[in-house]
Amino acid sequence: MTESITALQEQVAALGPFFTFETHAAGSELSVPWRKLSEVARVESGVMEERVASVRAALAAGGGRPAEAVELRVAASVAHLGLVARVVSPLLGLAALHRLPSAPPTLDDLRWHSGLGGAFALSLPRETIAAVATDHAVATDDAGAVAGAGAAGALLEGPVRDLVDAVAAFSVSRHILWGNVASAVNGAVAGIVSAAPALARPARTAALLMLRHPRLRDAHTLDPRNGRFRRRSCCLIYRAAPDAAGAVCGDCVLVRR
Repeated sequence: MTESITALQEQVAALGPFFTFETHAAGSELSVPWRKLSEVARVESGVMEERVASVRAALAAGGGRPAEAVELRVAASVAHLGLVARVVSPLLGLAALHRLPSAPPTLDDLRWHSGLGGAFALSLPRETIAAVATDHAVATDDAGAVAGAGAAGALLEGPVRDLVDAVAAFSVSRHILWGNVASAVNGAVAGIVSAAPALARPARTAALLMLRHPRLRDAHTLDPRNGRFRRRSCCLIYRAAPDAAGAVCGDCVLVRR
């Protein structure tokens, strides 16, 4: 079993830095520098506040300005997008290779150590990977589709919603935050397709299970002609530039058609 877990871990990691993860035994003691990701969702911990402040300082430095020049909600939205992308990417990588975990890890199950400027270190419970590695069924029948939708819903209503709730406290619209989630899902699929074109179909199938969930259904549009994704909100990063004149992302609602 250890070999199958390692093999699947390596296959997912080959998709890119946001898909890479370490593993740990569920419930095992924490070792430095690892921390529970659930810390970011607890107001009293101050971890989310620290991360938002760090992102705010980094955004401001890019424009040669003091941190206070960047709106707090802008930094919070950008921090949220990075956190969500890091959580959903490896799970969608697993889905592209096999399927979404039927019982996705909670924020309390996930471990991380913080970093800016790229994908921070993330660790998933070995039990989650083992369950996926030993399940070689392909979700092509109605029962499989229902199971896949249930797994997608559990992910969105569990750790993803916890991150949305945590960042909403920084006066960021939930419409924007769920748009961030939709964008993160689409971005992960784009990364998978770029790294492994043969996985395009299962990756897109897994993404659609999430994008069709009520939480995300109104957060995006998919062009029926070419499948082009566009979110129905903006992550606000353009406002971090002087005079709020920064560039917008390619999937932003503000992009001219």
